[in-house]
Amino acid sequence: MREKNSLTTYLIIVICGFYFTAQYYPNILHLSLPLQQELFLIKSAYFPDGSLHGVNQGEYWRLVTVALTHGSITHLLFNMLALWQLGTIIEKIYGKAKYSLILLGSLLCGSAASYFFNPTNVPAVGASGMIFGLFAALLVTSRKYGIDYKNVVGVIVVNLMITFLVPNIDWHAHIGGLIGGAITTYLVRGFNGTQKRLRNI
Repeated sequence: MREKNSLTTYLIIVICGFYFTAQYYPNILHLSLPLQQELFLIKSAYFPDGSLHGVNQGEYWRLVTVALTHGSITHLLFNMLALWQLGTIIEKIYGKAKYSLILLGSLLCGSAASYFFNPTNVPAVGASGMIFGLFAALLVTSRKYGIDYKNVVGVIVVNLMITFLVPNIDWHAHIGGLIGGAITTYLVRGFNGTQKRLRNI
């Protein structure tokens, strides 16, 4: 797989594009709210337009579009570096389709945890839940592909420590993404195993 054609590369370009658009051209799409406010995850709150917005008001897209938002350039750069390093490996192992399922499963579980456990009117931003799912995917995959799982566990532990030690980090999304990534990867591996057995029969 050529990296320039990888899904990981395209995803990084899209996420960075949304971040810089939201920062410098927030009203470019002529939506009812600035772009960042249209995309971040929030349960329910009154916005500057005087209306209630959030997942509770049927804005379910926020469970996915939260990955397109970031709180700062530093937040974006750290997440994109992690996505590049982890995503490139997982995509090469599983291919674009199954890699997409792992990303989506991680993101939705991270967003669900954030939605259920965070305060009603506090917004969440970032792709960290999805990225923690890739940590889990790498751990689930490690033994089969000769990756040192002890190093993977160490990296996960360090990142979890940062999650709990640094203020204003949505640890619910990180834990949810970790669980979602593990479950989705196990399902993807099970599906692959079934296909192999069927071919052998």
